[in-house]
Amino acid sequence: MDQQRGSGGDYTLAELLCCVAARMLEDNRAVFVGTGLPMTATMLAQRLHAPNIMMVFEAGGIGPRLPSLPVSVGDSRTFHQALVATTMHDIMSAAQAGYIDYGFLGAAAMDVYGNINTTVIGDWDRPKVRLPGSGGANDLGSFCWRTIYVMRNQSTRTFVNDLDFLTTPGYLRGPGSREQAGLPSGCGPYRVITQLGVYGFDEASKRLELLALHPGVSLNDVQTNSQFEILVKGQVPESEPPTPEERVLLQEIDPTGMVLGK
Repeated sequence: MDQQRGSGGDYTLAELLCCVAARMLEDNRAVFVGTGLPMTATMLAQRLHAPNIMMVFEAGGIGPRLPSLPVSVGDSRTFHQALVATTMHDIMSAAQAGYIDYGFLGAAAMDVYGNINTTVIGDWDRPKVRLPGSGGANDLGSFCWRTIYVMRNQSTRTFVNDLDFLTTPGYLRGPGSREQAGLPSGCGPYRVITQLGVYGFDEASKRLELLALHPGVSLNDVQTNSQFEILVKGQVPESEPPTPEERVLLQEIDPTGMVLGK
C-alpha cells in the first residue's frame, strides 16, 4: 500500500495517514504534538480547517506559528511566534492539569485495550530489541483527554495479546481500570491509525473497534494482522483519500520529504 489511487489521484501511504489524522483535529483545541507524522498532520489541520489549533511541544513551545516543518520537538521553530516559551516541566504539568485536549503517540506494540509498549521486545533482562522508552508518552497517555496512536505497521507482531512491557496505559484491563489506577475519568485512547484502517474503542468494553478501512483494504486484512479479535459493528466505511488541496499543502509543509518521503 505504498502507492494508491483515489479521487485525488496517486497518493502515498504517508499522505493518507497524515490526512486521516489531520481531519480528526478540531479547531480551538490544544494538541500535544510529536515529531514526524503527528507534526505534519497538525500543521495540515491548522492550514485547512483548524486555524486556531494550539500546538504544544514537549520542549516548551506553546502556540507557535510554524514557518516550516521542524525536525524535532526541540527545534527552534517550535518557538516561532509562540504564545509561551516555557519548559518541559510546565508542559507536563499542563497535561496533568487537564489543559491538553489531544496527544499523538507512536507505538511498537499495542494490546486490545490500547495499552502500548515502546520500551522492550522480549524479556526485560535479555530483550530481543531495546526501544526508545517512554519519554513523555506515559504523561500523554495518562493525562491528555484524547490520545491518538499512529502505527504504520499493523501486524501480529504489533497488535498483540500480551505486551512484553507496558510503557503507556490505555484502558489497562478494561472498563474502570484507569480510574482504579488513579487516572482521571473520561480520558484515554481515542483513535488508532494504521496502514490498514482507523480504530476507536468500544464505549462499553473498551476493546479496539474498527471504524474505517483504508482504500483497497479488506476486513480479512485487518483481522489476520492482529493477534486479538477486533470488534466490527455493521457496515464499515472507507477512509476518504487525500484531496488535491490536501496534497498540495502537504508538499508545502514537507518539501524535502522528511516525513512524506520522495
